[in-house]
Amino acid sequence: MLKAIWIGLFTAFCIYTGWVYLYCDTKSASQLVDTSITHGQTIWQEKNCQSCHQLYGLGGYMGPDLTNIAGDSGRGPRYMYTFLKYGTENMPDYHLTENEISDIIAFLSWVDKSGTSQVPLKNIHWTGTYIIDE
Repeated sequence: MLKAIWIGLFTAFCIYTGWVYLYCDTKSASQLVDTSITHGQTIWQEKNCQSCHQLYGLGGYMGPDLTNIAGDSGRGPRYMYTFLKYGTENMPDYHLTENEISDIIAFLSWVDKSGTSQVPLKNIHWTGTYIIDE
């Protein structure tokens, strides 16, 4: 009896594994996003933006968290463009090209759609982990 159960479980596992292998989407993560987004992420990393700015609460503390800046009603793409193009007293002008600026904006817009930087207090467990609402 026990042997029949193990054979049944093994058969179900093999069928399920074959189904996943045949019918799953084989695109890699880099193929799912536009090239401007991946190029914007590359620029973000090359210019070391995370040393001053945060994404998803991770990074430096000199500049603001930019996780949701693209969707912010008081800011958005025009606001980001101005800062990236001209810099400020606290943020240097990195002499970015128009394409580099638009790619960074595309990357930050993608980040904005993928998460929130401020987790509601009710979703923070006393251990410091996040409680995800479904």
